[in-house]
Amino acid sequence: MAVDDVIQDMTTWLSSVNDWLYTWIMICALVGTGLYLTVRTRAVQLRHFTGMARNLVHSRSGARGGISSFQAFAMGMSTRIGIGNITGIALAMILGGPGSLFWMWIVALVGMATAFSEATLAQIFKFRHNDGSFRGGPASYIMDGLKSRKLAVVFASAMVFCMFVAMPMVQANTISHVISSAHGVEPWVIGLIISGLTALVLFGGVRRVAQATEIIAPLMALFYLVVALIIICLNIGAIPQFFADIFASAFGLRETFVGTGSAFVAALLNGTRRGLFSNEAGMGTSPNAAATATVDHPVQQGLIQAFGVFLDTVVICTATGFIVSTTGALDYSSVTAEDAAHITTDAITATLGSWMAWPVSIMIFFFGFSSILGAYAYGEANLVFLKKSRPLELISRAVLVVFSFIGSIMALTFVWTVMDTAMFVVTLLNLVAIWALAPWIVALLRDYERQGRSPAVFRADQAEIPGELPSDVW
Repeated sequence: MAVDDVIQDMTTWLSSVNDWLYTWIMICALVGTGLYLTVRTRAVQLRHFTGMARNLVHSRSGARGGISSFQAFAMGMSTRIGIGNITGIALAMILGGPGSLFWMWIVALVGMATAFSEATLAQIFKFRHNDGSFRGGPASYIMDGLKSRKLAVVFASAMVFCMFVAMPMVQANTISHVISSAHGVEPWVIGLIISGLTALVLFGGVRRVAQATEIIAPLMALFYLVVALIIICLNIGAIPQFFADIFASAFGLRETFVGTGSAFVAALLNGTRRGLFSNEAGMGTSPNAAATATVDHPVQQGLIQAFGVFLDTVVICTATGFIVSTTGALDYSSVTAEDAAHITTDAITATLGSWMAWPVSIMIFFFGFSSILGAYAYGEANLVFLKKSRPLELISRAVLVVFSFIGSIMALTFVWTVMDTAMFVVTLLNLVAIWALAPWIVALLRDYERQGRSPAVFRADQAEIPGELPSDVW
């Protein structure tokens, strides 16, 4: 049996397993946890929405020699705003119709409470690394909050695989497919460039990653938003029909948007799955970035990270959906999942002209490249949790570089299926921990709100937290 046949059989089997897992477990776990946290925090994502933006504006300073709150936010956004907003949205709409966007909004709305909670927990249970910066994330709050070393090890191990293998494959795959389709460059050549540049940055350590993403993430997001705004203005008359199609497709009222199966189920499944990959709320990845920030109160970073979910899904993903829907690039009667990598770029060049091919390709490159850097930071945090070993860290960086190359030459459906499987494991473990640690989240939010509009400063001996902290960080 040829290698391609083995990969295809594996993709088909994993896809069927993922469909069952996401239908019967993940949707209920994601939305259920988000709703529970929304109730427990009295809709923190709505009550403190303006505070999220205010905290972000004032977060560039005050790191006191460490990683600033804005740098941690940018590191998180480097994986949030990326390939999930380009290929992921197109893939969701190919498989589930425009109604997928509606379910992405729902996941994001309740997911903002989840993102707030996991980032706040990451801050309160963070620890100091050898280089003086902070580390943390779900593995830390599972061990120190839930007092379960075994469960923490399982999570950290799964996250290491997810970030060092699955995530770089997805990012590199889209970069190579887009550039190869637009400019005829062989995928293996693009893979060598990606892996080479990744190696140059990664061996500079987490501070280098923070510095790089602080510049790249905002610039690439701004450029994409400008392009999207121009296309929206050129097609402004299509806005009412765009939203009408979303709501009709979301509830299965227009079966023609998907070629097979129930339109409602297809929209729900693909909107949830791609929404999770795009905004990462509850996945357990962004808390690793949130923990690195030096802030005065854990809730401060929680609010900032929650804002990232809104920016990613409600703003950028919707803009992408509009681009591919209204420019004629997405023909539901003929497209396949493999076309997802280049549909958005085809839509942009069809509207603004072929001269946009290189600028868009460069944008896609930096979307994916910064996501690979962010994935390293997440994976390293969990690797450090498992074992502090300099040789092991160097080996892990080499593994990520290698899989960045491998992903660039693999089939799109294979790398996304592997990513979905890895996401399920880490997300489910993280959601269980967040649910169990809800009393900590509520207590920290209450302490933050008690201090009113004055700059909130957390002091463990003054806050009514439900347990003792295991470190002297606070």
